[in-house]
Amino acid sequence: MVDITGKEEVYRQATAYGRIRLREETVARIREGRVEKGDVEAVARVAAILAVKKTPELVPLCHPIPITGVEVELRAEGGSVEVWVTVKTTAKTGVEMEALVGVSAALLAIWDMVKKYEKDERGQYPYTAIEEVRVVEKVKVPVKE
Repeated sequence: MVDITGKEEVYRQATAYGRIRLREETVARIREGRVEKGDVEAVARVAAILAVKKTPELVPLCHPIPITGVEVELRAEGGSVEVWVTVKTTAKTGVEMEALVGVSAALLAIWDMVKKYEKDERGQYPYTAIEEVRVVEKVKVPVKE
């Protein structure tokens, strides 16, 4: 791990984004609450929050830091579900990895919950894809004493 001992604590915030491409019928099922496994949006939110908190266990050289806030936004429209995860902390290192892991976990949870509706006659996923996972914003503000 990189030694961050000498760094000052700073307010840090990062927002990551990603989307999962699905059949329009599947997205309609999500919006209408007709997914057999349950409430897709609720499960995706919880998956994102849990993943944010577990990031140092999943990304080998990521520092454990105190997470002070997590916001998860989902938008199910047309043929995709978009996910934004914003993570906040006051720490010596940033929260980009936590935001990215949160988005990724939410998208994987969505896929798991709707895979029944996405498979073709051969059991393949010709339409389903996780796309555009990226950091869309970083904020860094010195802490005033």
